[in-house]
Amino acid sequence: MPKSDAGQRTIPLAPIVVNTLKEWKLACPKGPLDLVFPNAKGNIEFHTNIIRRGLWPVQMDARVTVDTGKKDKEGRPILEPKYSGLHALRHFYASWSINRKADGGLELPGKVVQTRVGHSSITVTMDTYGHLFPSTDDSEALAEAERTLLGVVPTK
Repeated sequence: MPKSDAGQRTIPLAPIVVNTLKEWKLACPKGPLDLVFPNAKGNIEFHTNIIRRGLWPVQMDARVTVDTGKKDKEGRPILEPKYSGLHALRHFYASWSINRKADGGLELPGKVVQTRVGHSSITVTMDTYGHLFPSTDDSEALAEAERTLLGVVPTK
């Protein structure tokens, strides 16, 4: 993946994401550090606040939850967010990149996924996410190769 002038990795972004970030940059609180996602005073936002005020409420709204095994006063199950931290977003992105288009994914090749998630080698990507890549049924292709190589006429 190409490096920016600052030596940081660049990631591909859809035009709508770029435009939204540009609009946010103009509207967000200004501070001495010129941050993209500052707190209300323009300073660095604490990780805990990002999780508690951002990630968890979004999961609760989307019903990406787990049952705690406890009940509220009315006897309803008490739910909590399924994912506790931001690293889950990395796994979501990698999984989405791998999943078939028919299932709503991007169906990217392993090498592209490796580059996008920043793994040092394809081995790391395949060791971590190899089970998610669609398996293929090669039986018909192998049977055709056998017929071609051995001159076998298919039987009905």
